[in-house]
Amino acid sequence: MPLHERIIPYLETAGLYHLARLNSQWFWVDEPLDVAYQLGLPIDGEPVSGCLSEFENFMENGRPAWERFRVLPADATDDIVRIYARAYIMMLLSSQLFADKNANRVHLRWLPYVASLDDLGRYSWGSAVLAWLYRCLCRGTNRNVVNLAGPLQLLQSWIFWRFPCLRPSDFNRFGFPLASR
Repeated sequence: MPLHERIIPYLETAGLYHLARLNSQWFWVDEPLDVAYQLGLPIDGEPVSGCLSEFENFMENGRPAWERFRVLPADATDDIVRIYARAYIMMLLSSQLFADKNANRVHLRWLPYVASLDDLGRYSWGSAVLAWLYRCLCRGTNRNVVNLAGPLQLLQSWIFWRFPCLRPSDFNRFGFPLASR
């Protein structure tokens, strides 16, 4: 799903624009870990927790509402832009921050967060992503696991930062968040 300029203000409000910008540049998955420094995600705020209790509010004709999105129409109204912003944020959450091994599914737990775009920026996404990474790394130690899931951009950025011999040649130029180098 391409990043449209009209969605950017909503991503900025949600504190997720740095992550979206990483995807539009070169970054692909190829002391204390500070997620704010690595990915530019907020670490102060309310915890990201809870469960979905009103699933039917997020369905349209028996299908999840976000399945119909591809490219934002040029003549989109502000309401349509907000809908696409929600879909884009769902894509970021499910494919970049909280990815499963297939990276092709959206977990329902994120729907309540995107319901109110104005409230997205008050959550500590960085803390939740770090916890998810630790959970995925823990699961990865099982001898039957062959693929690693989770926020692999965060892991790769941390590896490049902590192990200079593994960095790409152009990693040393300044950039924030670190992963955008």
